[in-house]
Amino acid sequence: MNKLSKYPILLFLYCAAALFTLYYCKNDKQQPVSEDLGSVKTRIIKTNTDFEKQINELKTLVSANSDEKLLQEKFQDIRKTYKRMEWAVEYFLPHSARFINGPALPEIEMDEHTEIEHEGLQVLEEMFYPYDKGNKDEVIRMLNKLINKSNTIATNFQVITISKDQVFDALRLEAFRISSLGIAGFDTPVSGIFLQEMPFSLEGIKETLEQISTERSKDKALKSIIAEINSAIEVLKKNTDKNTFDYAGFIPDHLNKITTLMLDFKNQEKIPDVEVTTALNKNAATFFSKNAFNPNAFTPGKEYAYTEEKAALGHQLFNDKILSNNNNRSCATCHIPEKAFTDGLARSISLENSELARNAPSLNYAGYQHGQFWDMRKDDLEGQSSDVISNKEEMHGDLNVILAKINQDKNYQVAFKKIYHSPKTEVWQLQNVLASYIRSLSKFNSAFDEYMRGNKSAMTESQKQGFNLFVGKAQCAICHFVPLFNGTVPPNFKKTEQEVLGTAINGENKTFDNDLGRGKFHETVPSLQHSFKTPTLRNINKTAPYMHNGGYKTLKEVMTFYNKGGGKAFGFKVENQTLSDAPLQLTDKEINDIIDFLKALDDR
Repeated sequence: MNKLSKYPILLFLYCAAALFTLYYCKNDKQQPVSEDLGSVKTRIIKTNTDFEKQINELKTLVSANSDEKLLQEKFQDIRKTYKRMEWAVEYFLPHSARFINGPALPEIEMDEHTEIEHEGLQVLEEMFYPYDKGNKDEVIRMLNKLINKSNTIATNFQVITISKDQVFDALRLEAFRISSLGIAGFDTPVSGIFLQEMPFSLEGIKETLEQISTERSKDKALKSIIAEINSAIEVLKKNTDKNTFDYAGFIPDHLNKITTLMLDFKNQEKIPDVEVTTALNKNAATFFSKNAFNPNAFTPGKEYAYTEEKAALGHQLFNDKILSNNNNRSCATCHIPEKAFTDGLARSISLENSELARNAPSLNYAGYQHGQFWDMRKDDLEGQSSDVISNKEEMHGDLNVILAKINQDKNYQVAFKKIYHSPKTEVWQLQNVLASYIRSLSKFNSAFDEYMRGNKSAMTESQKQGFNLFVGKAQCAICHFVPLFNGTVPPNFKKTEQEVLGTAINGENKTFDNDLGRGKFHETVPSLQHSFKTPTLRNINKTAPYMHNGGYKTLKEVMTFYNKGGGKAFGFKVENQTLSDAPLQLTDKEINDIIDFLKALDDR
């Protein structure tokens, strides 16, 4: 009998590893596994052994009713150890990573309309800050779950094959994770110890690059990366106060340099790209490089790929009233370019001149989201366009009637045929050109972008201080992730988040808005009730009034709402509010600085 057949779980893991290798490691022939990569796996397994040992030590201390300070110190040690191997777990075991260090919110199975219990380090953080001895049994249960995840790491890294191109890709993504989630404190919203943790993430990158390097890069890119990482760590050690740290200086002066040098390392080592379509282009030196993002990572399939020809035709149709039932309204009627493709109204107006339920969202950067409309009822821009056109209150168009008109128009006929090479225009093609035009509306040319590209005079001192507050004390970047400033989670950008803020019907914050948002389509999922997509803040200075209901007239009203702690702070019963209800304690000057920074996000 085959030795593996006696152990079905082990057999399953070997099969899973084989499938993973076939799917994800297309470049193995170019990059054969070497002894160096065996040492990479050994280091991961060793780090994970330390991780599990520390968890068990913390369990013992919890059982012995140790004091809060000691428990918090040991918990921080566990997090720092995880950070050393985070690059590998996030890349090779993403599902496990979600339950090791994901947000302290239920994982939602959208298709099944069910919630999975949240667990992991962020859940434990809420239990330790502050610590209640009455929760001892629950803390131990969560620590046992974490040990199970550690066992998963150990088992998988004993059997999977990893290649040099994958390892580099994982390290590069970790550097971008640090530059977005790490720098914002996404992992530690309660304790706020992220500046103390970041050196361990950086050390994990440095140590692994040293392992996979050869003579090609040792005295070139690798040497420069090591120097830059060491310099960044020194800065981080000097100031661990999230409220006074200079994020506006640290990102361009250190993190951007590290990701740029990593591309040099890749080129010197002749490491090929991992052949998987990603939102962040493989040749992007930083988050802020021109053309850093690939819109095709957000399309339904290859045939929907973005081209300038599609965008130009979509622009023409976007402004053509042929799309509405009575030829009396175009897309541009409610999405005005000068207003960052909103309409400037609290709530849009229907064809019958009555007020609709929600505010018209900006189309700028809408292409970098998984979920369209405030309630995310459509997955992509193709679905969004057809929903608006066919909505009886918005355009009341009939796609088949519109196609008949287009197929009778010689100019449109020629244009569609040139792009799609089909005798007649089809519905998906109409959707695709409109979506392509919207995808073209992401310019990435704001003062903030210029600043991050090295032009230190592009932002004022007030705007720099506003950015520091945005990332630090105000915690805005925990939900509006740099650099897209929306809810699409970096560095993989595979998921767009929704939040429950406890929004009122207007800026006076006296009456709760009962709009269910995404919850309307998932009535049996408590955490989704009154939830709405996290929109981009790029061009927000042009898109007043604000929130899904347009009830907040100014950015000052919005900031006041957040500063107080959202709906709960105003007495609304929002048990599933994802926004912290702890007051931010921002001064008027600090609020004004943040608003000034937001103006630096206006495209030029």
